[in-house]
Amino acid sequence: MVRFIIKRLLWMIPVIVGLTLLIFTLMYFVPGDPASIILGSSATEADLIAKRADLGLNQPYIVRLGQYLNAVFLHFDFGKSYITNTSITHDLLQRLPRTMLLAVFCILLSVGVGVPLGVSAAAHQNGIGDRISMFLALIGVSIPSFWMGLMLVLLFSLRLHVLPASGIGGIQYYILPAIANSFHGIATQARQTRSSMLEVIRSDYISTARGKGLTERAVIYKHALPNALIPVITLAGTSFGTMLGGTLVIETVFSIPGIGSYMIGAVNNRDYPVVQGSVIFLGITFSLIMLLVDLLYAFVNPKIRAQYEGKKGRKKNVR
Repeated sequence: MVRFIIKRLLWMIPVIVGLTLLIFTLMYFVPGDPASIILGSSATEADLIAKRADLGLNQPYIVRLGQYLNAVFLHFDFGKSYITNTSITHDLLQRLPRTMLLAVFCILLSVGVGVPLGVSAAAHQNGIGDRISMFLALIGVSIPSFWMGLMLVLLFSLRLHVLPASGIGGIQYYILPAIANSFHGIATQARQTRSSMLEVIRSDYISTARGKGLTERAVIYKHALPNALIPVITLAGTSFGTMLGGTLVIETVFSIPGIGSYMIGAVNNRDYPVVQGSVIFLGITFSLIMLLVDLLYAFVNPKIRAQYEGKKGRKKNVR
């Protein structure tokens, strides 16, 4: 199991380095002069030249890239914002809890609603419940999260006055954003769970379990569902990354001061270091989430554990 974890950690290194190279290169060639953004339109040419030299913008691409890689990977320093002149690392860490809390609520809602919906649809294949579930799932896949968020605000905040429309505070402030951001995830989880369950239900061992006289509930939840979880776990892991990406829009719609709204504001203000830092930070976070998904694979599927334990055992035998 230790070999499995080490291998996954090593695979993260080229992914994060590649992402850093890509986003730095894209921001390097984006039109616009950071010195003009910082000093404004009233700055003289001498002021602009001095500011470019202060920021290191007059240095070659390869030198700036090397300095940035050194700062990010050796000191975990994403630089300072052009607009506020504050530490980007500090701002990201300060906003991370709100974004992660929203993403966790979203994935819990997606799995907690989508998986039972998919199991029920598979257990009653072609029945009225199955058709209703898949119709709702089709609607969920088709509706954009920002539009759903606006509709929820109109209904529950402006009409019914039961939930806040924006801002942060207690748990009630996260209800509407979580529903809006997870609606697509619920639909996707339901469709994937139904598909996986139908494939497992047709297996011979399920027929054997029914032949032994087990109740349908025991057959579905004790035998079929555990064997259908691998693709569901895969989707849950990638959906968590989608939830993090979805916060860019949802946090803006609901005025939540998280990483998403921070990044959108940086894009609008051409604050390139903030954009770079946010993308890399979210990339690292998503890579760690996928590592946890891989570990959950090994926990759920004994074949993966046996693969690495078997290799270790064979090496001992050779010795």
